[in-house]
Amino acid sequence: MPAISPLANKLVTVFGGSGFLGKHVAQALLERGARLRIASRHPEKAYTLKPLANLGQLQFARCNILDEQSVTACLAGSDAVVNLVGSFEGDQVKLMGKAPGAIARLAAGAGVEAFVQVSAIGADPEGETDYALGKAMGETRVLEAFPKATIVRPSVIFGEDDNFINMFAGLIASLPALPVFGPKAKMQAVFVDDVAEAIATALANPVAHGGKTYELAGPEQLTMLEIHQRIAEAQRRNRAFFPMPDFASATFAALPLTPMSRDQWAMLKAGNVASGALPGLEKLGIEPKPLGLFLDDWMVRYRKHGRFNEALV
Repeated sequence: MPAISPLANKLVTVFGGSGFLGKHVAQALLERGARLRIASRHPEKAYTLKPLANLGQLQFARCNILDEQSVTACLAGSDAVVNLVGSFEGDQVKLMGKAPGAIARLAAGAGVEAFVQVSAIGADPEGETDYALGKAMGETRVLEAFPKATIVRPSVIFGEDDNFINMFAGLIASLPALPVFGPKAKMQAVFVDDVAEAIATALANPVAHGGKTYELAGPEQLTMLEIHQRIAEAQRRNRAFFPMPDFASATFAALPLTPMSRDQWAMLKAGNVASGALPGLEKLGIEPKPLGLFLDDWMVRYRKHGRFNEALV
């Protein structure tokens, strides 16, 4: 008979739980028997989770994390909290720096037992971008208000339904040749379900993991050019890639209405790999899974003739 999880019947409030990572975190927590409250500006985006939950196990709350009254209402009765909110737009310092500290302070006042703040590899109080500054401030303010919180810093997250691999996959399927920005930039992309398991593990044992910071990264480092090449190979497509020099990439990012901002270019150029100075997934009992384990299956839908296509096109 399987052991009962420490999270069984505990109420976990997941701020930002309607996004890509949030849905996977929710599944990991539901499997452990937790009761979930998805707190989000658009909780209806998480309604697809309903079939995974038992009666009364899942609830949804509309929440503005910049409004303390709204946050307080969402925290009512919570045993544990996860803050997943992140953005590349708007006032990132306010959203990812100041707001998490307020959530942590209100959670501590409400008697919450465990808190996980999802930051990012690259969080840096002296960083070049508002994203790096905001994430670093969020870590500091959360720990000031909730010293036993767990900080997790994921690398770029990949999954079957992500906006990372699938963005490149769509371009590669459509274009015979395409530029590669930051071709030498190294990524240590991490599987979304490994990140979700890490968060659930930290919540389940705040005594062991509270007050610690973990870097969550995959088992291999790949350059952006190598990622493009692997995607093309998995699609069975013969594509020409043109590595873009930094000055051209910076100019492109500075133009209006482009899909890449200056901040995103700065982060891409810097790469996204674990420092090695902090514990990783292994210390949470998780063996990180490589992109290659999934890519061939995920790219079937991008092949010219689906699973019936084996030749290069």
